[in-house]
Amino acid sequence: MEAARESMAALLDAGLFGPAQTLGCFLVSSAGAGNDAGMSMKVESLVQHGDALYGEREFRRALNAYKQAMQYSRSIPRQATSSTRSSVSATGRSPSPNSSNLLSFNENEVKFKIALCHSALCEHREALHEMEGIPSKVRTLKMNMMLGKLYRISRNSRTAAVCYKECLRQCPYVFEAITALAEMGLSAKEFSLLFPQAPNRGGKVPGDFVDAQRWWTRYVEAQCCIASHDYKGGLDIYLELMQRFPNNVHILLEIAKVEAIIGRNDEAIMNFEKARLIDPNIMTYMDEYAILLKSKSDYVKLNKLVHDMLHIDPARPETCVALAAMWKRKDKRKALTYAEKSLRVDDRHITGYIMKGNLHLSLNRPDLAVTDFRGAQELRADLRSYQGLVCAYVALSKCKEALFTAREAMKVMHQSAKALKLVGDVHAISSSGREKTSVQDQQQIIIQQRIVLRQARKFYESAIRLEPGFLGAALALADLHVVEGRNKEAVMLLEKYLRQWADDSLHIKLAQVHASTNMLSDALSHYQSALRINPQNEAAKNGLERLEKQMKGVDPDAPEEEEENEEDDIDDRDEFI
Repeated sequence: MEAARESMAALLDAGLFGPAQTLGCFLVSSAGAGNDAGMSMKVESLVQHGDALYGEREFRRALNAYKQAMQYSRSIPRQATSSTRSSVSATGRSPSPNSSNLLSFNENEVKFKIALCHSALCEHREALHEMEGIPSKVRTLKMNMMLGKLYRISRNSRTAAVCYKECLRQCPYVFEAITALAEMGLSAKEFSLLFPQAPNRGGKVPGDFVDAQRWWTRYVEAQCCIASHDYKGGLDIYLELMQRFPNNVHILLEIAKVEAIIGRNDEAIMNFEKARLIDPNIMTYMDEYAILLKSKSDYVKLNKLVHDMLHIDPARPETCVALAAMWKRKDKRKALTYAEKSLRVDDRHITGYIMKGNLHLSLNRPDLAVTDFRGAQELRADLRSYQGLVCAYVALSKCKEALFTAREAMKVMHQSAKALKLVGDVHAISSSGREKTSVQDQQQIIIQQRIVLRQARKFYESAIRLEPGFLGAALALADLHVVEGRNKEAVMLLEKYLRQWADDSLHIKLAQVHASTNMLSDALSHYQSALRINPQNEAAKNGLERLEKQMKGVDPDAPEEEEENEEDDIDDRDEFI
């Protein structure tokens, strides 16, 4: 069977795992086990069969093959295999499960492959147990990388950091390790100690080494800024790196993601589109892009994006989240199934948790939304998970928990205007629906509400001072003015911002304020302006429809006839298709 074993190696090298799997069945069943040589062939055939099964994504069968190989290997005299077991440390390389370079049994390599199978099956504890059985001195770059991930999943951050640092010592360009260490709090100065020393060529440091170290250091600083929620600082460094590396898709996507987190939606959409022009098949962060398009009601672009993603890779978690964003308008329960599917594909996909939490909120299940947003926070806390948690607690009438969460966000992101606004939002909401108290005097309740509204105003104004262009805080402050009966101040504030930013949300808010004071013609003008800026804006469409009924003397809240509703549903379905 020597020719068949050589063919098995050739098939694995060529990535033809289907035929290799079939041939493996013949090799495993024919390999003799009567002597040490026959046993070694049996072990080798089992490992190769496991490699073929792993390549076919039959992880459970591959796991069984590798474990059988381990059991058979224990019956082979140690002196027959001792030389091969040390080959990893000599070469410093680790063949993947799909590699056919394993011409003789290597226990550490097989343990690594067993761990890969457990990890693919989301059996992280079993995978960690196997990896810990590999001595640290013989761990390759891939082994250290995987071990770092497993320790992080098990929330053993200190040991995970040790593994990631070892990865960077072996190769400083393992960017996933840089991101992980930054999120675990490693400083830029500590990172610099991991970068290899410059080679000395005649007492002069090569220029290319200096250049590589410079941009590597700036990239690390950007990651540290973002991990510490200094989004502006990280964004500035990324923009600087873009000048050094024009049309760098990775940096463009990082910029777009940060812009999406801090609410610069138009800039984020523009950068996502730039990235797709450079690489139309890119999938990274495309679910973030889909969510932004949904927020802008740009369903034409959203449908095109989802169609492209389904064509590129329908099994990616990003595709599932994008499908959830597309279906959210028409069928929230169907959207929820896609969000859940994204987490079955990758149970550490943060955007999947965010989408699932928001869908549970829209389905009036804030109790489940709390679990979703907590899941996102355990992986990486950002503003969106805090915002979702606050909304969920408010929906559950847990104002104390909502305020605690908002203040925690403000403490973690101390230079974030969005976090300040979040605290103001909780105060504003709690003023309109306070929890039951023992105070019976209505006048005392009114005084307490005024105090809470004053606190909300203080946080909104602080957010605007910190970030003058933050429209969200301006809109919230305008709402507060309306609640307090100061409609004139609300109009003045919104018109001041409108002179600097032609934004559809400002026009909608002005239309709502004018409509509440019966200035219907002014409200009509602003709704029309909002639709000129964004023809797909659902809030503007709905507001304009209500206003036109109001101008005709029809109650906008009166139920429509059933036939009209059915016709509208048919039109909506046609538009979606």
